[in-house]
Amino acid sequence: MSEAWTDERLDDLNAKVDDGFRRMDERFDRLETRLETNQREANARFDAMQRDANARFDAMQRDMNARFEAMQRDMNARFDSLHRLIIQVSGGMIGTFVLAAAAVIATQL
Repeated sequence: MSEAWTDERLDDLNAKVDDGFRRMDERFDRLETRLETNQREANARFDAMQRDANARFDAMQRDMNARFEAMQRDMNARFDSLHRLIIQVSGGMIGTFVLAAAAVIATQL
């Protein structure tokens, strides 16, 4: 037994379909709004994490630079001391050779 589709029944079905699509559109709009909100929140969190990481790396870099500069000053002081010692020893050796040469010359006269 088949029922005939009257204009009234077709209009009711059309209204139900339209209402279903309207509700689906509303749900998609709410979902889209939630996704956009979540995206903004996630971006804000990542931005905050990046600022924090940058601040930490900047602090570490400043600390490392200070340590390397201190090491460089220490190494320069050590090389200056070594240079001074080499000059003193060389001067002493030259003086000794001059005196030895003078003694040899004096004893030969």
